[in-house]
Amino acid sequence: MSPPNSSLEAGAAARRYHHGDLHATLLRLALDMLEQHGVEGLTLRALAREAGISHAAPKNHFDDLTGLLSEVAAVGYARLADALEGAAAAAPDDPRLRLVALGHAYVARAREQPGLFRLMFRDACLDFQRPALRDASARSRTVMLDALADGPRGEGGRPAGVDGSPPGAGSGEGLEVALVAAWSLVHGYAVLLTDGRLDRALADTGMDWEAMLGGVFASLR
Repeated sequence: MSPPNSSLEAGAAARRYHHGDLHATLLRLALDMLEQHGVEGLTLRALAREAGISHAAPKNHFDDLTGLLSEVAAVGYARLADALEGAAAAAPDDPRLRLVALGHAYVARAREQPGLFRLMFRDACLDFQRPALRDASARSRTVMLDALADGPRGEGGRPAGVDGSPPGAGSGEGLEVALVAAWSLVHGYAVLLTDGRLDRALADTGMDWEAMLGGVFASLR
């Protein structure tokens, strides 16, 4: 479900909802606040104030600030996994074209919610042992590995070899290296783009971000 149109709308919703719905409402409001004020502006007290509830109420749902940020980041990883799965399903069978499609989906997600994207990789703020964040981040990684893998999957959907078995041709070790290479490229591009570091290059070339990313992939052929 998309975030509310405004924090006022979300706050009104939080006041209307009963306890069982408040958790989801607070997450939607937190996402909205994150994009408006950054991670520094998202605190339990600020969230409670924006929602119009007692200062203690968010602690019943998230325990502490790390819990809140971790739950919000989990939403980001789940949305990223959804976007990558959709891109992989719609892409041609050609592995390289599939990889390009996933790269575009990755960067598009970063552009859509840059505050959320930045939070997802601020490990010092997050607890990856929380089930929601652990599972969502693992799922997004598995989707990327699936897109690179041509061979059979092992236990838990992981490529053979990733769990420490001897590497070989098309092994898990090779897939891990390929994943790191692809991830480094698209993540670095996404960071540069969302931080405005590519504005001049885009202006000088007259390209939009998608055309520029396509050119980056083509240059590495």
